[in-house]
Amino acid sequence: MPDFPIVDTHLHVWDVGHIDYPWLPDVPLLNKSHLLEDYDRACGAVDVEKMIFVQAEANPVEYKEETRWVTALAKTDPRLQGIISWAPLEKGDGARLDLEELAQNKLVKGIRRIIQYEEDIEFCLQPDFVRGVRLLPKHGFHFELCVNHLQLANTRKLVAQCPEVMFNLNHIGKPNIKQQQLEPWKVALRELAGFENVTCKISGLVTEADIEHWTPQDLQPYIEHVLDCFGFDRIFYGGDWPVAQLASEYPRWVETLEQAVAGCSESELRDLFVNNANRFYRLAP
Repeated sequence: MPDFPIVDTHLHVWDVGHIDYPWLPDVPLLNKSHLLEDYDRACGAVDVEKMIFVQAEANPVEYKEETRWVTALAKTDPRLQGIISWAPLEKGDGARLDLEELAQNKLVKGIRRIIQYEEDIEFCLQPDFVRGVRLLPKHGFHFELCVNHLQLANTRKLVAQCPEVMFNLNHIGKPNIKQQQLEPWKVALRELAGFENVTCKISGLVTEADIEHWTPQDLQPYIEHVLDCFGFDRIFYGGDWPVAQLASEYPRWVETLEQAVAGCSESELRDLFVNNANRFYRLAP
């Protein structure tokens, strides 16, 4: 376990009595409120100093309320230092007012409009969506990419059309770890890493593996390839709680990642777990 406090760049919390999450009934183990006090218990011995909340697929009509609710949580827990909000980027220029409103909230650091669940594999290339993504830098926002490995090729085309936008790839692009499938994910990830405005969040691996029987060895080749593509200066740690609970207790995931990079220097370890996140999300020292 790291012997210093870490930054968790991928935290979900929700209150099912307050906001509707249409996907939760399909995942019975998660279909209840998950609050900060539950997260603290789950962390165990892991010392989390700062946290970034990432939108949790609330009913789209309630995305503003989700952001307001988390903002209120941050007033009582100073560790919560950033919010990644949902926004209707597919509206193109019509998303300007939505983004302007979100920009009034200094905790909002970026936008995640999930691409993964779109049936159209070219959804992220629709002209209006591209225009919506291009609006983000004006408000100091980056875009968090949540795609699966089959969508990486088109993701690369999106990034190529948005050179002014900073991107973060969530969950290393969701490769098929359960089947130990490395290609074409490996090639696609290297191509995406060729863009200097793309960073990568090492998160969500355990739920892409065999959730009941995964081993650290199953994850190792994927983590090594991420490091080979992005180096230690464009990656950061994410816990993906509580979704990751489906496959791992929180401390086990932290320990697995630390062991996977065991040959790195102390400064590289701190870059992975602290420094890069502080810089990318513009967090207070």
